[in-house]
Amino acid sequence: MSIMYRLWKGPLAILFLLLLTFLQTEPVLACGGLVAPNGSVRLQRATTLVAWHAGIEYYLTSFTYQGDASRLGWIVPLPTAPLRIQEGGAWTLQRLNLEVQRHLLLRGGQPVQFDTASVQVVQHVQIGALNITVVKGSGAAVLDWATQHGFLLDEETRAHLLVYGQASPFFMAVQFDSAQAHQRGLTQGDGTPLLITMRLPQLWVPLEVLAIGTDTVNADLFLLTDQPLYTSDWAYHLGLSPVGSQVPGAPGLEIRLQEPLSETLYHDLVRDRNMGWVWPGSWLTYLSLVAPAPQVTYDLQVTPQPGLMHGVAFGTPPQQAPQPGGFSLPGWVPALPTGSLPIVLEVVALLLLISGLVLWHYRSRGGGWAKKVPWPRG
Repeated sequence: MSIMYRLWKGPLAILFLLLLTFLQTEPVLACGGLVAPNGSVRLQRATTLVAWHAGIEYYLTSFTYQGDASRLGWIVPLPTAPLRIQEGGAWTLQRLNLEVQRHLLLRGGQPVQFDTASVQVVQHVQIGALNITVVKGSGAAVLDWATQHGFLLDEETRAHLLVYGQASPFFMAVQFDSAQAHQRGLTQGDGTPLLITMRLPQLWVPLEVLAIGTDTVNADLFLLTDQPLYTSDWAYHLGLSPVGSQVPGAPGLEIRLQEPLSETLYHDLVRDRNMGWVWPGSWLTYLSLVAPAPQVTYDLQVTPQPGLMHGVAFGTPPQQAPQPGGFSLPGWVPALPTGSLPIVLEVVALLLLISGLVLWHYRSRGGGWAKKVPWPRG
């Protein structure tokens, strides 16, 4: 079996799978781990691309599953109303997976109050076999709306939706119609990539929802940003690469790769369906999340300038900037380019060595600064 086949057939779904439906003659069971009432459908791994540029976040995800059910669905908490929802790139996630694998092989606030009276349908679109509805309302109101539309919510899912509802009134409800999928020739496990475009003050990725209904969280996360990302203010000023370290406040979330987007990869991505927004000169960061579900109680935020990654309590709105931990240098202190610290240290060591040799030379000859000047005779 080829690598491309395994990547294509492997699960490329992303997070936020909070509600599962079995919309036939019986109620729907909701679970973030994507488990059908009879256990026949399960999410194995989540993969997503999140890009932030000039105040716009591009969120690309594909829903895939293992098992057989006539209809599936889920509800996604959103931080704001999407500018648009459209079909995402056909090969972008697979291409990013191949790029990362190639490199790895080579390298060996206060809650916001919302009106609870009703739920407003903000958008309704159909993409492939997915029926997508964006609704606005309080967490409690959205729970009532979901129940009226066939979703049966367990207590864990209800509690998490209520927390997310304190941060934002927007949710995206998605229903997967297997009849439409069969008509379109989609086989079991195939997913329709979704591209969600939102206006946000900084990059935001909800991750905690992946921990609902599962024992272990496995996820791949790709980030596109204008500049390199760092794990602390000190690392930013010293130009220290975050590769190999974990994101602060995010147990199990490890940075595996970071580099400028190559010309080849840029052209591969920008030619994909609805991916013309990818910009040259951006930075690609790949993170892997492997952790027991009880440890994943956070979402991910990235400050725009400098690009600092932080794990924050799940449900924290993107408008609420995380407070950096520890001592921070003043903003006027210049930052070293990424990866330049070893070179700077080598230059400093060389200068110290040369200075030491010069001083030793003068002292050994009894001249220069060490030579005594005789007093004049009276």
